[in-house]
Amino acid sequence: MSNTWNETNSDAMEEEVKKLMAALKTFTKVDKKCNAYLGLIEECKKWLIFLPLVTSLRHPSMRERHWDAIRELVKSDFKVDAKLLLEEVYDLNLGKYNDDVEEITDQAGQEARMESTLKTFAETWKDIEYVYDKHKGSDVQMLRMDEDSFDMLEEHQTLCTAMFSSRYLVTFEDEVNSW
Repeated sequence: MSNTWNETNSDAMEEEVKKLMAALKTFTKVDKKCNAYLGLIEECKKWLIFLPLVTSLRHPSMRERHWDAIRELVKSDFKVDAKLLLEEVYDLNLGKYNDDVEEITDQAGQEARMESTLKTFAETWKDIEYVYDKHKGSDVQMLRMDEDSFDMLEEHQTLCTAMFSSRYLVTFEDEVNSW
């Protein structure tokens, strides 16, 4: 609990908790009725919910807007930095908000993919060369690109259209509309 939450190996801790749960299940029926056993089982269950949330929250896709949503959810104004202790995160009682926290972390991941795709668009299309050709029998200039660029255009149009169906579009809506 005194580790910073960033240096905590939540996956290894989860494996240890699972081993403890397996060991607890080998107890006799009489032992399973005692308060200590019941308390340990309850605490293990809390950790098995909490630790995957820690893993999700540490994902690099989490931005300040996502942390603001978590703060609002748990009604706490904690600061996410290198000094944040695992105990402080545990005390937020995130397991109580499991579905909502998972929704926020999923949103962060989806938005990160969308952001990456938009960066790819910008990087790709800044250097595309267009050729102007005269239309047969007139002075009208026609815009043309090579076949590879045209294929890429179709692929990017498909990706862009798919972004419109995302429920997380709102963050990048203006940029997606511009594409």
